[in-house]
Amino acid sequence: MRKAKPKKRVVLPDSVFGEVMVGKFVNHLMLDGKKNIAYGIFYRALDIVGEKQKNAEKTPLDIWKQALSNITPLVEVKSRRIGGATFQVPTEIRSDRKESIAMKNMIKFARTRNGHSMAEKLAGEIMDAFNSQGGAFKRKEDMHRMAEANRAFAHFRF
Repeated sequence: MRKAKPKKRVVLPDSVFGEVMVGKFVNHLMLDGKKNIAYGIFYRALDIVGEKQKNAEKTPLDIWKQALSNITPLVEVKSRRIGGATFQVPTEIRSDRKESIAMKNMIKFARTRNGHSMAEKLAGEIMDAFNSQGGAFKRKEDMHRMAEANRAFAHFRF
C-alpha cells in the first residue's frame, strides 16, 4: 500500500448501558444518519426480549451479547487466483471483523423477517440467534461449511 493505514475511529459507548458494542451495533443499524431512531429501535427490541424472557436469569443485554457470540463466524473463504484457477481459500477472521460481520448479519436477517416494526423483527432475530437458530445463525454455519469443504486449499493462505 502506498498510503499509511487509516486510523481507527473511536466509537462512543451508548448512554444507557455504557457499552461500546451497543454503539457499534446502532451505527450498523442506523439508516440515513438517524441515530436516535436506531437507538430507539435497539432499546425497544431489548425491552421485547426482556418481556419474552421474564423467567430467565439473564438480562436482555446479556441475551443480546450471547446471541451475537452465537452468530459470530470464526473462518471465511476468500477468492485467491493462482495460475489460471480461482480457489476459495479458508482464512481466519480478525476479531473486529468477526464482530462486524455478526452485527451486519443479525441486522440483515432482521430486516428480511416478517413483523410489524423493526424492533419486533430485531427482537425475534436476537431470540433466534440466542437459541442457535434463525437466518444469521444459518449464515454462520454456511460460512463454516464452505471453509471446511475448501480446507484442502488452506496452504494457499496469504
